[in-house]
Amino acid sequence: MSLFERWLTLWVALCILVGLVLGNLMPGLFTALAGLEYASVNLVVAVLIWAMVYPMMIAIDFGSLKDVGRRPKGLIITLVINWLIKPFTMAALAVLFFNHLFAGLIDPTKAPEYIAGLILLGAAPCTAMVFVWSQLTKGDPNYTLVQVSVNDLIMVVAFAPIVAFLLGVTDISVPWETLILSVVLYIVIPLIAGALTRRALMARGGEVAVSDFTARIKLASVFGLLLTVVLLFGFQGQVIIAQPLLIALIAVPIIIQSYGIFALGYAWAFAWKLPHKVAAPCALIGTSNFFELAVAVAIGLFGLNSGAALATVVGVLVEVPVMLTLVAFANRTRNRFPS
Repeated sequence: MSLFERWLTLWVALCILVGLVLGNLMPGLFTALAGLEYASVNLVVAVLIWAMVYPMMIAIDFGSLKDVGRRPKGLIITLVINWLIKPFTMAALAVLFFNHLFAGLIDPTKAPEYIAGLILLGAAPCTAMVFVWSQLTKGDPNYTLVQVSVNDLIMVVAFAPIVAFLLGVTDISVPWETLILSVVLYIVIPLIAGALTRRALMARGGEVAVSDFTARIKLASVFGLLLTVVLLFGFQGQVIIAQPLLIALIAVPIIIQSYGIFALGYAWAFAWKLPHKVAAPCALIGTSNFFELAVAVAIGLFGLNSGAALATVVGVLVEVPVMLTLVAFANRTRNRFPS
């Protein structure tokens, strides 16, 4: 992890501050930016999301899927947690906190949007930062690649139905057209573009060419994320200044979900006697989120200044410090697992 990535939480916090200041000083600018949309998709944010997602998709080698059957246990843990457990526990926690425990602390008309944002986070398994967490725990890079590749294929077909189901269960209106458009824009198209780019780079210079190219455009991904945060908090500026505890309230269920999901995955891997180089990444993959996708879909479904968009951005702020504590725990418990 580079110095810039290691301090990502600080940069996100600074961008939040910049967004809040600009949002209160220049509300007209953010109103104009919010109006630049087509079919409920904001064009400015769409460009920034593509800048974030495209480099990640280039790193995915779908040729690695041929190795899926060699060690199925770690993949089973990842897929069950990501698609059969995590979205539903996040939805349950969101409803518990925002419809009940925090009901007297928030605007009740905003509660459904906060719940929706957390559902989007829970239903979007991580794609890119997984490689960082795997590297920090000395995980098996090839196995991690298999897990990410399979997750992305499933996400293309499963993300929209799961989100629609959970939003329906929590009595939130589901605009199917916008949801499907978001999946096509932020998963399918970048996935195809990334695969075509990877194929061209592999033909030119193999893995070295792929690594060199992704390293050159990596900063575009990070700056896309940071500029998106500035925009989102610019749109939310007046609301957040009026409710300073809101960020902390949104963070509570996200933190509980993160530690709970990691404990489940790590304990399951321990019970199945998986080697640590597989156990640690598979638990961390289930814990981390594809927050870029969650942010994009929240904006598309509910708008740039919505509670759903705000909840997904809080997920960005919380994720890095939480994941680093889990990486440290996994490294300290390495000797408890088979080598």
